[in-house]
Amino acid sequence: MAPNNRPLPSFIADNSQDGIPYGRFAEETLAQPFRDAVAKIEDLPQGVEVPEEFDWFPERTWGGRVWFPVTAHAEGPEGPIELFGHVSHAVVEGESQPGDFRATADFTDVLAADNPDWKIDLNDDVIGRWRGENDRAGSVTLVWGRPLVQGAVAATGELEATTVDQAPVDKGRFTLIALDALEAYGDDVFLEVKLWNRRAIELASESLYAEGEPEEPEGDTGAEPG
Repeated sequence: MAPNNRPLPSFIADNSQDGIPYGRFAEETLAQPFRDAVAKIEDLPQGVEVPEEFDWFPERTWGGRVWFPVTAHAEGPEGPIELFGHVSHAVVEGESQPGDFRATADFTDVLAADNPDWKIDLNDDVIGRWRGENDRAGSVTLVWGRPLVQGAVAATGELEATTVDQAPVDKGRFTLIALDALEAYGDDVFLEVKLWNRRAIELASESLYAEGEPEEPEGDTGAEPG
């Protein structure tokens, strides 16, 4: 087979092994780093009440770390907001307990409940960088979300109609890790998230950026594997 002139890195992350975290691991081990990250949000409105429970999403592993996305609804002085972010820990072979926990947190007042036309409720964050030949590069992006349509059993991430990651919908939630905002591929190439039903019929599709108004990805929040 001839060399690929436009290679698109695919399935760069491990599949979820344990699904949505639960029990003491979720409620204590993961929750505390996320609470600490929420407390560091500089522009968080005064008086926001951080909830006791968080909504965790299936874990994925990439770059020597296990990533646990999370969201939570909170009440603010001007109405409800959504807290979102992720907690990760290092993968250390031979260690019985995970270590080197890191967390990020942010918030938004743009909620799915106020947007009945949405079909997917998505969050994303850049967690690393990929570099290829001839100046090709891309942002390794953690994507997590909820289907807002009935019947979704799987989510995929696509680049130029090529599936580069996929995950089952687990209790109404999914997590992807894939490249986004590719560089030096000619035209701009952005990740598109799609939902599928049991008959492999596409139910919804959404880019991480508004059509015609691509945004620059936010700062790199994780180290490149190496």
